[in-house]
Amino acid sequence: MSVPIIALGSHVTLHYRVTLADDGQEVISTFGAKPATVSPGYGHLAESLERALIGLAEGTSHKFEFAPDEAYGPRNPDLIQAMTRSVLNKNSDETDYELGDLVEFPSPDGGRFAGVLKEISNERAVFDFNHPLAGRPIRFEVQIIGVL
Repeated sequence: MSVPIIALGSHVTLHYRVTLADDGQEVISTFGAKPATVSPGYGHLAESLERALIGLAEGTSHKFEFAPDEAYGPRNPDLIQAMTRSVLNKNSDETDYELGDLVEFPSPDGGRFAGVLKEISNERAVFDFNHPLAGRPIRFEVQIIGVL
């Protein structure tokens, strides 16, 4: 009997860990907790992380290193946006803000998107809408438990 191999659209049960490659800080880990189930090609993880899973066999473990531009892409300075406090108050359900807060906003299509608060005053607020891991090298560690 052959060992199942991950293909695009497979249902994969795995443990995974994402750490910052430059300082080792753990971002997320399912090791020691309930494993995750993902389907490569459906956007459950960053596209590059899902691509790394393709071809891996059930029961194996792997570690991958991604340069900043390979994982979550480069930081885009155009995604750092300022808005007036009135626009902020109109579009956010929150009223008490601290630097570093992740604030959600409605998108025109009815969804939501979030930005990290970088500056705030009585007149304006500045948000960074880049992915928090954009521009950072990461390490992606996986243990493939099952493949359907």
